[in-house]
Amino acid sequence: MNALSGVGVGSGIAAAKMLKMPDPLAPPSDEPLAADVESEHQRVQQALQLVADELNARAAAVGGEAQQVLEAAALMAQDPAILDDVRSRLESGSNAERATWDAYGSFRDMLTAMGGYMAERATDLEDVAQRVVARLRGVSAPGVPQSDEPFILIARDLAPADTATLDLEKTLALVTEDGGPTSHTAILARSKSLPAVVGVVGILGAASDGQLAVVDAKAGTVVLDPDAEAVATAGAEREVRLAAASAPITDGALADGTKVPLMANVGSAKDAPGAVELGAEGVGLFRTEFLFLGASSAPSIEEQTKAYTEVLQAFPGKKVVVRVLDAGADKPLAFLNDAHEENPALGLRGIRALRASEQVLRDQLTALAAAQAATDAELHVMAPMIADHEEAAYFVALGKELGLTSVGAMAEVPSIAVLADQVFEAADFVSIGTNDLTQYTMAADRQLGTVARFQDPWHPAVLRLVKLIGDAGARAGKSVGVCGEAAADPALAVVLVGLGATSLSMSASAIADVRAELLTVTLDEAKERAARALTANSAAEAREAAAG
Repeated sequence: MNALSGVGVGSGIAAAKMLKMPDPLAPPSDEPLAADVESEHQRVQQALQLVADELNARAAAVGGEAQQVLEAAALMAQDPAILDDVRSRLESGSNAERATWDAYGSFRDMLTAMGGYMAERATDLEDVAQRVVARLRGVSAPGVPQSDEPFILIARDLAPADTATLDLEKTLALVTEDGGPTSHTAILARSKSLPAVVGVVGILGAASDGQLAVVDAKAGTVVLDPDAEAVATAGAEREVRLAAASAPITDGALADGTKVPLMANVGSAKDAPGAVELGAEGVGLFRTEFLFLGASSAPSIEEQTKAYTEVLQAFPGKKVVVRVLDAGADKPLAFLNDAHEENPALGLRGIRALRASEQVLRDQLTALAAAQAATDAELHVMAPMIADHEEAAYFVALGKELGLTSVGAMAEVPSIAVLADQVFEAADFVSIGTNDLTQYTMAADRQLGTVARFQDPWHPAVLRLVKLIGDAGARAGKSVGVCGEAAADPALAVVLVGLGATSLSMSASAIADVRAELLTVTLDEAKERAARALTANSAAEAREAAAG
């Protein structure tokens, strides 16, 4: 047996033969333009529109997070800047395929150079380019291989259009050589409850079509040529997991009856019905960015009120935690901050950007207060990137002034953990965003595959910060939620509860696994696991200590 490691997504396991994604299209030739510029420009424009239509059709068919990802890819095929670049290259003598290829390549290189989240989107842009060039050539774009039996899909990375429309009866797991824990491959795999291990360096060279493997997302490993015992164990674990997923839906709780509400992270109103169906007891993180991204100006109070009301109405009598606009860094908005920053992740983002454009914040809080008054959901509103008491006090005071009942802070900056007692003096609650908290604690860009191994919320440094917040919340008698993807890891969810988390929020598809795991421990046992993890020297040791 030969084991390779990467970053696990989810907690599933699968054993099957592997199939590799086919090679991408070869680059177009450099032959000069043979037709006239106008006709070739129109041909490219038609190909772009057909690809956008195809992606939008797939988006409408899949719904949920996958729909948002595919719609974003469709926009890449409709970007007027791409078409302008293509025309310029046609006028310089490039043929249509080459002009399109180079235009997308230029944008791809720009995204890659930006790093972080934008670099992750370069893979999506590459897929759109492949599809457009395939249209121009009159051939099929490379896609997921077909198989009559279940298989494990191996790829350098997967495009949204491929990941979102996988046949889950045949595709048992995903393994990629590139990508990080928040790449679109990881996001969509998690939304489909599909075991995945990303960032597995060397997998393409080590694996071959038809070779047997065991993919263990929980351990973050890919075992090539496993023995019969390993295959049987994987099969048994898979059956247990599937049984847990189909068990009757109950509220989140520990074995001793301690309640741990399990809530969903949602990005728009259309995600709410699916979350309810999967057993979400409310919303632990409602991201409001979908209303703002791509806009040249902030949406009106009326537009925002309508969108927020739709979400709140889906959860009558239940808790809905809304995060106000989290812009800056990987989500720049011209009407908030159009100034170039050398390191935007450490620049004017989150609450800092909102304070610099306070009217945008006031309008959003006014709309949320109106939605609160129009529904009977239990609305809680928090601001991103709160660093200390002063920022928390500013945001809470403004929210209360504009009519909100419960106003809190999102813990993503290490300083908020160190000063948690002070922050709880101002905030009604704190919710921990483990993705950014891990990024800033470990100084490792959470979107960058090359440092993916540092982006691990199991690291004792991160766990100790969570405990500081949990202990402070207990002393203040206030709630401490976790809304980062760490909550979707069943084993880590137990540890987080042991560290003081009073609720957990995650992708709705992960709720069943987490619910089943919590039912296996009492609160004292969860605290014991957490205590063992805190004494570890590394993320890997923390996992082992908690399990042992």
